[in-house]
Amino acid sequence: MSKLSKFEQYYLNAKSNRWYWLFSVFCRVSLAYAFIVAGGIKIIGERFASGLSVLHPMGAYLEALHQTGYYYTFIGYAQIIAAVLLLIPRTVVLGAMLYFPIILNICILSLAVRFEGSFVTSPLMVLANLFLLVWHYDKLKFLLPFKNYLDVTTARKPKKYSNKFPIVFFLSVLVTVALIVSISLFGFDSMPRNSSSDCQKQFVNTEKETRGFTFCECIHKEGRSLDDCLEEFDGGSY
Repeated sequence: MSKLSKFEQYYLNAKSNRWYWLFSVFCRVSLAYAFIVAGGIKIIGERFASGLSVLHPMGAYLEALHQTGYYYTFIGYAQIIAAVLLLIPRTVVLGAMLYFPIILNICILSLAVRFEGSFVTSPLMVLANLFLLVWHYDKLKFLLPFKNYLDVTTARKPKKYSNKFPIVFFLSVLVTVALIVSISLFGFDSMPRNSSSDCQKQFVNTEKETRGFTFCECIHKEGRSLDDCLEEFDGGSY
């Protein structure tokens, strides 16, 4: 049996399991809620994370984005549409496909500027979106460059779901969440944080206190780029 066939057999078993189905519903609702809130802020014309200083790398980006006028509003509508499509069973695949490039862009941006507000949530949202795309593999597989796959148009809803709890899967989910949280907390020597005082707290009573305070001033008072401030902080060693 090929690797693809093994995956598809596992996939069909998962589609008939109530716990996997509940997790897919949780992902849909959570992702939709996040984009309804974020998109609504843009549609009414408020700047996202308005409390973040424009000197902060993320604050500068959001301020510039806010000043783009109807493009900013367009992003808000796109987020709302993706969220609504996720909530409707018949359009969930379209919603997941529209959602993915938007959240992936947000994730890469958050990691690039080390934005504390979405440093953890955006990677988790990307993974949740990927899960939904895989969950609907039966509808998307014809777009993939595979020559061999099970001759099943769509996985039918089972007459009775299996209640067997997928321990390995949910342990993997917990480990992944813990890993992402750990990286956000301990993965970097320096984080801009959302304010100068919060930035300085991470360096208090450490051997990097002097350099750290200079780094915080570089970000929050001088408004220089994160790359420049990091280069001064540790000589370019990221």
